[in-house]
Amino acid sequence: MTDARLRRGRASLALSFFVQGVAFALLVTRIPGIQDRYGISDGLLPLFLAAVPILAGVASVATEKAVARVAPSRVLRWSQPVVLLALVGVGAGDALWAAAVALGVFGLSVGALDASMNMLGVSLQRAYGRSIMLGFHAAYSLGGIAGASLAWVGAHGNLSLLWSYLPVVVVLAPAAYLGSRWYVDGDGAPGGGAAEQGGALSFKLLLPLCLVMTFAYIGDSTVSNWSAKYLQDVLGGSEAAATVPYNAYMVTTLLGRAVGDLGVRHFGAAAVVRTGAVLAACGFALVAVAPSAWVGIAAFTVLGLGLSVIVPQTFAAAGRLFPGNSDAAVARLNVFNYVGFLVGSPLVGALGDAWSYRGAMLVPMVLVLVTVAYATSFGAREARYGGGHERPRTLDVG
Repeated sequence: MTDARLRRGRASLALSFFVQGVAFALLVTRIPGIQDRYGISDGLLPLFLAAVPILAGVASVATEKAVARVAPSRVLRWSQPVVLLALVGVGAGDALWAAAVALGVFGLSVGALDASMNMLGVSLQRAYGRSIMLGFHAAYSLGGIAGASLAWVGAHGNLSLLWSYLPVVVVLAPAAYLGSRWYVDGDGAPGGGAAEQGGALSFKLLLPLCLVMTFAYIGDSTVSNWSAKYLQDVLGGSEAAATVPYNAYMVTTLLGRAVGDLGVRHFGAAAVVRTGAVLAACGFALVAVAPSAWVGIAAFTVLGLGLSVIVPQTFAAAGRLFPGNSDAAVARLNVFNYVGFLVGSPLVGALGDAWSYRGAMLVPMVLVLVTVAYATSFGAREARYGGGHERPRTLDVG
């Protein structure tokens, strides 16, 4: 595989991560607008929101079967435009059934997209021979910031959902599809993809990484769903200040992922994940005892740095653990992304109502700390990236 082909593959996959970050942020940040447009009641809204990750989990499992016959690049090439078209569908409809169909299509296509995107990231990292996985997730975070900013512009400009979404999709869909011609699949897969045979997949060996993924997304969903309410209702911040924690969290998530690959190359994945878990736990602890809104904002900032490294390295660790069956490992692991998302918000909400929101923040703190115990699942110190070895500098492709 030539250096130029790897560089093009890396750039095109980073674009795909970026586009997905934009699309997901445009959806979740305009949920109040979606609720108003379709007249979805507060009681019905959680069902609509839960359907998306549930369907995404189903699609992730189906993708594991699909890549045994076709390359992951082909799954990604066709699922990403469907995600973007489903987003337009959410903005274009005016009946409750239309919202259900559009969100259902979004959930199914996003599950296939997330799984295939991370499959390609893991196999490309192996081809590079050095840690690049965090960089892809940094592109996702950058897309999330861009999407949230575009959603803010649309909301404050009183644009309809359709006109908030359509111009973005018109630009990004062709760009992502054109970029898909340079995706790089792993060697030896059916159809040129990365779904290698051999290396039987043992769920018992994968389970620690599944738990780490679940706990990380419980932490992430706690921030995305409860940071604004916590700052305003518990710490007495203003409505304007309540919008700051998640933005600060996203920025530090981007920063952590932008530099995280360097940490993996120098210290190993286990050390980076262990440090991230401790930082995230400290962030949750500081949130729980914060005496003021500004201390709370600082705590959510620390959280972003800590949690940022865990998910990308969990996918990379699955690829190292099952080098002959990495696509199946990534697909199964990806399901626990949605499990954590489904569990996290209701868990914190229920504990907050029954006990206290300060106390509720200690639960994701403890769960994230469990990751420290599972750090050995990320490989020995020598297994710093890719297939567990550093390639000579003469083969470093940028």
